[in-house]
Amino acid sequence: MHHPTLAAGRWKTLTFCEQMGNIGSEISRATKAPTRERCERAVDRALELLDLTIANERGLRQRELLRVRELIADVFFGGMEYGETFESLLPFFDAFAIVAHEHGA
Repeated sequence: MHHPTLAAGRWKTLTFCEQMGNIGSEISRATKAPTRERCERAVDRALELLDLTIANERGLRQRELLRVRELIADVFFGGMEYGETFESLLPFFDAFAIVAHEHGA
């Protein structure tokens, strides 16, 4: 586990936008990683944080988050199911980070 304090409950204290912004930070790290190993670690952290978020959601939001997880995995494992890249996913996550920042997070 990469984020033991977050998994212990701190993650739940963050707003949804803060959570998504943090996940996006890991995706950004994956895009800039100089080695496959560092990219893998960033993706692992992103998926771990996303799983913590998914565990707290229900209904449509949970379903959409599961789709985001599927997209990230597809990109990492080289699948072309959706034709996305980590770079193409960044604007999605950036929007959450901007909202979180604007609301004093």
